[in-house]
Amino acid sequence: MQLSVNGVDTFVATGGRPFDPSLPAVVMLHGAGFDHSTWALHSRWFAHHGFSVLAPDLPGHGRSDGKPLPTISDMADWTAALLDAAKAPKGKLIGHSMGSLIALETVVRHPAKVSGLSLIGTAATMTVGPDLLKAAEANDPAAIDMVSIWGLGFKAELGGSLAPGLWMHSGAQRVLEKCRPGVLFNDLSACNNYQNALAAAASVAVPTTVILGERDMMTPAKAGKALAAAVPNARTVVLPGAGHMMMAERPDELLEALKT
Repeated sequence: MQLSVNGVDTFVATGGRPFDPSLPAVVMLHGAGFDHSTWALHSRWFAHHGFSVLAPDLPGHGRSDGKPLPTISDMADWTAALLDAAKAPKGKLIGHSMGSLIALETVVRHPAKVSGLSLIGTAATMTVGPDLLKAAEANDPAAIDMVSIWGLGFKAELGGSLAPGLWMHSGAQRVLEKCRPGVLFNDLSACNNYQNALAAAASVAVPTTVILGERDMMTPAKAGKALAAAVPNARTVVLPGAGHMMMAERPDELLEALKT
């Protein structure tokens, strides 16, 4: 569906069912350079099991208009505005990578709008290497290669897709190639510059699950566990053998972790 969020036309996937603000809302926030397609499987499950789903393309991403927002704080305020635009009083926030930082900052800045958190592929600090930042700033295709290679676990590089005939590495590259110039650099810079994760985590007062990939090279499980330890009563799930892009690599195991 299309929503106007802060006056900007925004595309929001709803999992194949119309959004109903009377149902519990789930907001799914994608990572750097990606879009709503990240949540193709998981949005449908929630939409068909008693929830209403908002899986937006962030501003300047995918089918949404506008310019990409430069900071995690800006994206958190935008997430609160998205809930308002959908007339949803609050929602459970599910965020992957950059999306996990957005979710965490949203619960701090707008606590009344958040009923729970699921943080996927997250870390206490999400430092981005200088070579990747430089390539992204230059809109060099090497940045896409770095993200897709480092983002997927070992088995994904050998095939490993549950859908016959598809290659996860190529699928990730195709989505990233659709990014408008400057979007990936904007997102990576926002992650690199965000330093409030541990302080934000300590103030969380909603049920929280942290889901990590055992072989994640972009946000190593050790860094994710450090963040989880700062969240009061957080539940931590580590998916064996998974890299950073767990939605594609371990879709069923990830869904089970999100459901419970």
